[in-house]
Amino acid sequence: MASDEIPRPVRRRGPSMADVARLAGVSGQTVSRVANDRSNVDAATRDRVLAAMRSVGYRPNSAARALRNGQSRSIGVIVFELSSIGTTRTLDAIAAAATIRGYAVNLLPVLDATQGAVSNAFSRLGQQAVDGVIILIEAYKLDEAEVLLPEGLPVVVVDSSALYDYPVVDTDQAQGARLATEHLLDLGHKTVWHLGGPPFSFAATRRRKSWEQTLVDRGCVVPPPLVGDWSAGSGYDAGRKLATDAEVTAVFAANDQMALGLLRALHEAGRAVPGDISVVGFDDVEEAAHFWPPLTTIRQKFAEVGRLSVDSLINEIQAGEHHHDPVSVGTELVIRSSTAPPPADPES
Repeated sequence: MASDEIPRPVRRRGPSMADVARLAGVSGQTVSRVANDRSNVDAATRDRVLAAMRSVGYRPNSAARALRNGQSRSIGVIVFELSSIGTTRTLDAIAAAATIRGYAVNLLPVLDATQGAVSNAFSRLGQQAVDGVIILIEAYKLDEAEVLLPEGLPVVVVDSSALYDYPVVDTDQAQGARLATEHLLDLGHKTVWHLGGPPFSFAATRRRKSWEQTLVDRGCVVPPPLVGDWSAGSGYDAGRKLATDAEVTAVFAANDQMALGLLRALHEAGRAVPGDISVVGFDDVEEAAHFWPPLTTIRQKFAEVGRLSVDSLINEIQAGEHHHDPVSVGTELVIRSSTAPPPADPES
């Protein structure tokens, strides 16, 4: 080598699959199966291989893996409503569950629930080469006769009418509304008023129908429901109306935010909660325990919905498993201080 020739730096080889296999005491094929999240590896061996990967600093080449097996290890999530608490908490749960399973998440908001908007969303996700899609309908009623989902791509639908020919995961909205209504009736209230969500919401529709059916089943008068838009402001407006009716002793609000506005309106009108009127919400947001009074509500298990939707989609992607029966996640009644027996009838 000439004295003025600059030596080339030695390129260090990064940790390889063979290094992992030697440390874990398994074959290279087993390491490959773990790296590709295949199901045909027992739990103890998988843990040993993952520990070896961490020890040597091995990271699977996702780009090369995608070329080999046609999978990008990413999923798309189409959402129609980003502002609601249900959507944000479900998205958070989906992202957490996908990360645990080694998948990236590509989020694509859709402003209009139309065939063109949905088709365009799937086209854009197709350009990103996602392996499957979770479609989070939440607030919008899509007409199955008008909005068709593409064939050939694994899809899971969250919060819908369950009429799609795809796996559907949803909270048992009817059960939650029934628990809320029955709780108030069991306390001795003669009937329960309802502050519902917007009519285009699947969740609001199911909660309203279940509230009504529960009253019918118990032989109670069904008051005309009030309609809000999920916001505390709409709950406040409804509360001002309800506060003027001396017959109102119990209200089931279709979400906690509307219940919050309702509580304020009742306080301003001098109607004690729960002394004069009991209130139940729906969702069990983190702040519900700190309302005044602390809110009795229905707890939705958003983490479970997110995990099950991701698990269902990955089963579709990896094993071709396909089921049409909807998965319904149960709810829980959380009793706090906003509900009590009705005030005594002075004429009794």
